[in-house]
Amino acid sequence: MLTAVNPPEAEWPGLSQGMLIKGSGFFVSGGHCGLDASGEPVTSSIEDQVIAMFENLKRTLEKAGLGFEHVARTTCFVREFSPELLRTIKEVRALHYNQECPPASVMVQAGLYDPRLFAEIEVIAVVP
Repeated sequence: MLTAVNPPEAEWPGLSQGMLIKGSGFFVSGGHCGLDASGEPVTSSIEDQVIAMFENLKRTLEKAGLGFEHVARTTCFVREFSPELLRTIKEVRALHYNQECPPASVMVQAGLYDPRLFAEIEVIAVVP
């Protein structure tokens, strides 16, 4: 019934990047951050980190046979509600989601596992 979804470059011991829930038609992801190929936070800029966050999520969705068009809800955890971070997330997000039918969204200020991170995102998607 449950199938773990872990792109090879994003495997973490003890957790799955996503779960296909067979029989229900839902996919849920774990939190995705703006990490580079070695698993370290992208620190060159807020924009680069947010772009990497969405690219990492994209890889997990693709591994599940899905795309951003299947995402029904996003939850974005941010370190702080700074104008620059919020603007950047909105701009990068708009490049990935259909603006005619964007997913429902929640943004929560939270402590993240690494102080170099600005944001983390998780999604719920529909499996066709």
